Amino acid sequence: MKKTTTKIRIRYGETDQMGFVYHGNYAQFFEIGRLDWITQIGVSYKEMESQGVLLPVIYLETNYLKSAYYDDELTIETFLLEKPTVRIKFGYNIYNEKSELLTKGVTHLVFINKENNKPIRCPKYILDKL
Repeated sequence: MKKTTTKIRIRYGETDQMGFVYHGNYAQFFEIGRLDWITQIGVSYKEMESQGVLLPVIYLETNYLKSAYYDDELTIETFLLEKPTVRIKFGYNIYNEKSELLTKGVTHLVFINKENNKPIRCPKYILDKL
């Protein structure tokens, strides 16, 4: 299934007093990669929400292997772990400019009907893009 890569540059405010990227920022990096993945398959997240489909994160796993630092350019690799059903499961690898693997992650999100907050199956228009 489709794999995307997204580049980001670490801002000073994303680091801690020791100069490392603060661990809590990696969830945001995964989100950046995930939203870019959705856009690259031709789906608008904003349009999906306006059609009444929400996609909250229900599981987050992060494995920190090496540190990232201020002004590093990182590459976020985002990919599906399996075909979506009611859930969509993403994997992530984050690399530095030397192509060293810094962080691995997994998120699970569930498709929710905005009106009643009940789980729904993955919309057909997303499955058609895959």
